[in-house]
Amino acid sequence: MNKNVFSFLRKVTILLAGFLFTLLLLALWPLRVKAKELDEILRYQITVDVNEDATLHMVYEIDWKVLDSTSEGPLSWVEIGIPNSHVADYKALTDNISNISLSTSNGTYMKIRFKKDYYKDEVVSFSFELTQDYMYEMNLLTEGETVYMFTPGWFDDIAVDNLIIRWNTDKAIGASPASNVQNGYYVWEYTLAKGDKRDVQITYPNDAFAFNASKQVTKQVSNSQTKTKSNGVGMVILAIIAPFLYMGSIAGMAAPFVVVAILLKKTRSYAASRGFTGVEKKLERTIIEYYPNCPNCGGPRPEGKDNCAYCGTSFIKTQKKITEKDLPKYAEQEKEAMSQNKEGTYKLSSPHTYVRVHYIPVPVTRSSSAASSGRGGGSHHSCAHSSCACACACACACAGGGRADCTAKDFYHTNLKLKYFENASRH
Repeated sequence: MNKNVFSFLRKVTILLAGFLFTLLLLALWPLRVKAKELDEILRYQITVDVNEDATLHMVYEIDWKVLDSTSEGPLSWVEIGIPNSHVADYKALTDNISNISLSTSNGTYMKIRFKKDYYKDEVVSFSFELTQDYMYEMNLLTEGETVYMFTPGWFDDIAVDNLIIRWNTDKAIGASPASNVQNGYYVWEYTLAKGDKRDVQITYPNDAFAFNASKQVTKQVSNSQTKTKSNGVGMVILAIIAPFLYMGSIAGMAAPFVVVAILLKKTRSYAASRGFTGVEKKLERTIIEYYPNCPNCGGPRPEGKDNCAYCGTSFIKTQKKITEKDLPKYAEQEKEAMSQNKEGTYKLSSPHTYVRVHYIPVPVTRSSSAASSGRGGGSHHSCAHSSCACACACACACAGGGRADCTAKDFYHTNLKLKYFENASRH
């Protein structure tokens, strides 16, 4: 065969192979996005008590339902995000847990292994407890006051039917957002869509517990937390691109760029810093309508009180947060109360109705990426079609959990084990 013809056919073959490879990747991507839902969290309850040394005793209770045990195998273990790595002790509270361990490879999690596998429509109810430190900031908004900030772990790809946060009211002087008080606990309840998260703040006088200035949230930030995790990603990208660079065809070189785009999309949180960089004050206005008498025992509501002194039941009938855009909607007689910028509760013209003005601490972070969810399936590591990372949104309260991390599986059949991702997350 003529040498020129052979060279031409070789180039056409390379061109066609690169084009087909690109089409294949583009075809695989939407299929992955439309993967079946694996799990649903029916109940996710966290109960918090402050210890005398200002650490937190936290009890997690979770009802986890398996929706699909075919695509990724049965549920055999999960990872539940906890605030940070400063954990003094932990233990399982239910006998269906065979092993519990602390994982800090990429975020901070409690890894829970179950004694049996769980299949479609089965619900596993499990519980564990831990002692958590480095959760507060002293003199944050007001001199002489300490604020705990807590965001329960959230799940990028799992809906939570009922998130319940219970925080002991002992010695507390305030909590935000507004909550019910039940049996001596502030109680917040939410329904969360995939990726949703909620945060709460609880305020104490500085002498309420043995607060230590060296154990504040801001003390956790270190240079290692602010470094990007790009080396591992770069190695994988280089390994994929190298063969195409050798081929030298235009279409062939297009394929690795598709791979790069997909990998960067799936691993963007590896390059995100996880440090807590400070706090801003945010003004929050809430319109509150009170019952004139306790709906439980009938006791009269004293001025300025949210809860009944006799039975602890909340006097709050309805409450609604308002924004600056909402202010012009209110009648002229409400403008004075609505224009207040000092913390307090101001009466409105409607009976038993007030506007509460409150400043809440908002953590300023370098990254807004949520913690991913995953789960363990069968004897292999499987992916819960989540974003492939679990960076904390802020050092004081963060993380998610679930089945195994996406890096454990080679979705695009590159025949690479992606060990560089795993190594990068450990440094």
